[in-house]
This record gives sequence, structure tokens and C-alpha cells, in this order.
Amino acid sequence: MGKTSFSLEGKVALVTGAAYGIGFAIAQSYAEAGAKIAFNCRSQEHMEKALAEYKKLGVDAKGYLCDVTKEEQVLKMVKEIEGTLGTIDILVNNAGIIKRIPMTEMSVEEFRQVIDIDLNAAFITSKAVLPKMIEKRSGKIINVCSMMSELGRETVSAYAAAKGGLKMLTKNIASEYGQYNIQCNGIGPGYIATPQTAPLRETQPDGSRHPFDSFIIAKTPAARWGTPEDLMGPAVFLASEASDFVNGQILYVDGGILAYIGKQP
Repeated sequence: MGKTSFSLEGKVALVTGAAYGIGFAIAQSYAEAGAKIAFNCRSQEHMEKALAEYKKLGVDAKGYLCDVTKEEQVLKMVKEIEGTLGTIDILVNNAGIIKRIPMTEMSVEEFRQVIDIDLNAAFITSKAVLPKMIEKRSGKIINVCSMMSELGRETVSAYAAAKGGLKMLTKNIASEYGQYNIQCNGIGPGYIATPQTAPLRETQPDGSRHPFDSFIIAKTPAARWGTPEDLMGPAVFLASEASDFVNGQILYVDGGILAYIGKQP
């Protein structure tokens, strides 16, 4: 097996919600491996910022204004991508939100919104690209899961329910469409240092670590937060022919958290 097994040369990749953070890093890694990149955004402002960032890296990404919870918008975007870049070979369902609210205080509307974006959108987008993948008997779908696909935690009932559902949607797509040489796998990031998690890592006025930062370091055998770059290699593997016989799996990139019971107090 040579380097070509990990090449994405000539492939078309759609990474949802790839304006920043984990999605941006995955899209960047695919571009470096030779893929043509498409991504969606719900905000024109975020899209323009993202396009400027991609351009700085020398990546000719195509951005589309699209709400992935709306099937008609997703079908329109997929058609436009096919017309501009070609048939989608790789789909990464990355778009997601989290609401940290105790369950008894969370409204039904808030719960439904998280499920809609984190789970239903992955169904809608996968459904949109599957027919062409079946037709050409080739395709990769990668769902961005979470450690909350396996574990519960205070205040994240909707997120955990959605990510647990996404894990099982992954297994079911693999089961239903594996016969067409379509692989559907998940990637499960651990705690990743992004702008969104920066407040949880701020040094306290007395010079000590933030309590949540200390908690994560103690729970992680690698003794550090992950970086978006840590997800690049695993994401390329799951999108490339190197993983052609890997199907229905969730690859956790968590520094060992899920394998570890934690230090004795």
C-alpha cells in the first residue's frame, strides 16, 4: 500500500458547516490530499470569511448558502455542486450545534432544534447524495459523531440523543448501502481546542487552570486537548480507498478518554 491509497485526487468532497473549526480542518486536509471542496453556510458573512481563509491556504473552495435541515435547499445545493465540481464522492456531515441546558429547563423547541441540525440534517444530506453514489458504486459518507455518542454528561441531553442517533444512522447506512461499495463511518472527536472552547481553557486570575480544563486533562491519557489538526489524518483515511473495507465504524479521536477510567483521587 503506497501513498496513493490515501490520495483524494480528483474527488469532490462536500463538508457541511465547514466555515471554521473541525469542519474547516477536515476540508483543508481533503484539499491537501487533492480533493475539490464544497461547503455550506447559513450566513453570508460566515461564508465570505471562510472563503477568504480558504484562499489564504491556497484552497479553491466553493461555498453555498444552505440550511441543511431543509431538504429542498440541500437538493438544490447538491445539484449546483454536481454542475460546478462534479458528482459528490465524499460527504462529511459536520454541521452541528450544542445547547448546554439542564433537561428540566430545556424547552421542547430547543431539544427539537438540536436533533434537527445534529441528526435530521445528516439524514437529509446523505439521502441527497446516495442515489449518485449507488449509481457509480462508490462513495464515502463520514458523520461527525462525538464522545456523547457513547457517554452522557450534565446539560447535554439533546446533543447526546442526537449524537447517539447519528452513530446508529452511520451503522444503518453502512448496512443498507455497503453492497454498492459505499462506506459510511463516523469520526468522534474528543475535547478539541477551538475558539468555541477557548473560554474553558482560560487561565484563572490566580494563575491556575480553569476547572473544566483541569478535568479534561485529568481524564485524557494524552494529558492535553486535541487540535483540529489531530482530526485531519483520520478524516483523510475514512475518505480514501485505504478504508474501503471499513464500514459502520466510529473512529474516536479523543486522546484515549473513552479507554480510561481516570486517575484515582
